[in-house]
Amino acid sequence: MSEWIDIRKDPAHVARERARARELRQTDWWRQQVQRGLCHYCGKPVPPEQITMDHVVPVARGGRSTKGNIVPACPACNKSKKALTPAEQILAGLERDGLGK
Repeated sequence: MSEWIDIRKDPAHVARERARARELRQTDWWRQQVQRGLCHYCGKPVPPEQITMDHVVPVARGGRSTKGNIVPACPACNKSKKALTPAEQILAGLERDGLGK
């Protein structure tokens, strides 16, 4: 799968969006997401201190730090997602399951 993923980070964009993400962490909206304690991807309960902030469309791929692009994720899902877009996640799952060949 890695042969069809092209990541060209814009350092200025990444720095700007990471700063916006830090600001969003301080909002009531994010605190509510954390208190729900559910991973957006696997739906499993996660202790609030372990919830991570994930960009659905990764910042490295041009994603923005907005409420519509940020979700709470468990560490395992966030780590396995890496810098994949939602479509790439689906394709990776199909490939992993032997259905994408």
